[in-house]
Amino acid sequence: MASLQDIRRRIKSVKSIQQITNAMNMVATSRLRQAKEAAVANKPYADKMAQVVSDVAKNVTDFSHPLLEVYPGGKRLILVMTSDKGLAGAYSSNAIKEAVSQVVDKGNTQLITVGRKARDYFSNRGYDVCSEYIGVSERPKFDNAKDIAENIIERFKSGEIEEVYMVYTRFISAINCVPETVKLLPFGNLATEEGEEKKIRSEYIYEPNAAEVLGYLLPQYLVTTIYAALLQASASELSSRMNAMSNATDNAQELIAKLDLHYNKVRQAGITREITEIVGGAEALK
Repeated sequence: MASLQDIRRRIKSVKSIQQITNAMNMVATSRLRQAKEAAVANKPYADKMAQVVSDVAKNVTDFSHPLLEVYPGGKRLILVMTSDKGLAGAYSSNAIKEAVSQVVDKGNTQLITVGRKARDYFSNRGYDVCSEYIGVSERPKFDNAKDIAENIIERFKSGEIEEVYMVYTRFISAINCVPETVKLLPFGNLATEEGEEKKIRSEYIYEPNAAEVLGYLLPQYLVTTIYAALLQASASELSSRMNAMSNATDNAQELIAKLDLHYNKVRQAGITREITEIVGGAEALK
């Protein structure tokens, strides 16, 4: 049976851990508010960009662009977004599982990882990690998305990549985040709207012409899509960390209550034993 000193030491240790998890919970909650606002504010811009690109594509005929080309025989490239740090529940592992499910042929797949968790997982298992981005998962910037997009475009234009997919975690609410896969390249038919009937759009005047405007918008559209995913992933990471730390703090409180009860039982047993010994000794002296 553990001594009173051992139990006191364990209670002190659990209380110290509880203070740490509670502090991390408050930090994640504070950062989540900012990350959520950034993701929500960016969504109308990303949606409008997709609409404009679709509208311009409808007014372009016989248009050729490197990002619309298909390069048969090339590899599959997967962009995976995870966290740099742990203590975020199943956030990173769920995104990694989604990315692994997209790997058809391990030898014919390259990966670009965002976050240490994805880099460590795939590097340690023999996957071809061609690029890695560390330190951007919690607070992504537009320049980070631009760097990633330029890297992808350069690899795609070289002909070594046939198709590009992006795996990120979509933020739904503070308690609900879902890993998703989006095809980035080739863009395919931008003029069709999947799942919806064609809507009447406003007429635009293009200067100098629609084809040149579309050629400029396609890379920008890719950057915007990646940046929106980075913001969604950041909010998802912080919400997962907030929930994980909140649960850890509650579990620590329950454990402390059980240890206090155990401590009192052991202490009471010791007092009862001492009383019994005293009474037994007194009876022996009679």
